[in-house]
Amino acid sequence: MLSEYPKISIVMPSLNQGKYIELAIQSVLSQGYPNLELLVFDACSNDETISILKKFDHQISWVSQKDKGQTDAINKGLRSASGEVITYLNVDDLLLPGSLERVAKEFIAHPDILWLTGRCRIVNDQGNEIRKLVTLYKNLLLLSKSRHMLLVTNYISQPATFWRRSIMEKAGWFDEKLNFVMDYDYWLRLWNLAPPRIIQHELAAFRIHQQSKTTSAGHLNRYIDEESQVIARSTGSSFWRGLHALHRQVMTLLYAKMNG
Repeated sequence: MLSEYPKISIVMPSLNQGKYIELAIQSVLSQGYPNLELLVFDACSNDETISILKKFDHQISWVSQKDKGQTDAINKGLRSASGEVITYLNVDDLLLPGSLERVAKEFIAHPDILWLTGRCRIVNDQGNEIRKLVTLYKNLLLLSKSRHMLLVTNYISQPATFWRRSIMEKAGWFDEKLNFVMDYDYWLRLWNLAPPRIIQHELAAFRIHQQSKTTSAGHLNRYIDEESQVIARSTGSSFWRGLHALHRQVMTLLYAKMNG
């Protein structure tokens, strides 16, 4: 019965994304999942975000206060979360219908798994699916179920990834020195403790738009620098570090063409 499903906590870091935040909240609440905690940590947005959050006062928990950035907001949410299963969802992304029930069933059916990830589509500003070849590529890499391939490229989609409290207590919090690849770093750290269960179902949608932090050309060098730091501390192998660097060069050229 759904009433016996584990409590799922979803943390939403927020800053001036009033255009999307209501869609993100609705994508969670419309799941109809009965044992849900939705926590929004807003960094004093000055757009319509606060008025939207007030509409959901009786359905979600939220605060609006200064923070030290997105990673800090995520960690504040994780520290406040009370669920057995936890994730975070950026306010410009979406959960797909039925995803929470599917995730809960996986954790119930496989009590030994400590975290899981699934497929994620890419959508544009209007919510239409884009970059299907990129999605196909990541889905093929998911089939490998390989940590070595994760060292080459981050094929784990953050909005489609959930973990148990028990593994979070061992792995700790997200690295607040990282602003762009804190999720990539976390997946590698979690994998050091246990491999994920990989399910071949779409769970979420990642939105690309002009204000997207990780897709902005102005942030590219900082993104690559952080990624290199994470790989350097995740493997002592020059082979895998080199393969990662080569893959990054190729993907940077491809993304530049797509964005151009």
